[in-house]
Amino acid sequence: MNAPADMSMKNDEVLTVELAVFRRQHRDLDEAITALQERGTSDQLTIRRLKKQKLGLKDKISQIEDRLTPDIIA
Repeated sequence: MNAPADMSMKNDEVLTVELAVFRRQHRDLDEAITALQERGTSDQLTIRRLKKQKLGLKDKISQIEDRLTPDIIA
């Protein structure tokens, strides 16, 4: 996405859409990594890069979820 990285400028609807996109990309990367590992002849460097991308997406997903989930003081 070419949108600004600053989440404070985005409304909840935009963040919800981005969250869905990032979750889908995370699942796709997971499937790609699994497929490469099952082939056995895969390039380990490629797998490492995909895993790093997957971790980056996980961080973005966590940040958006934190922003969308209201703080509840117990």
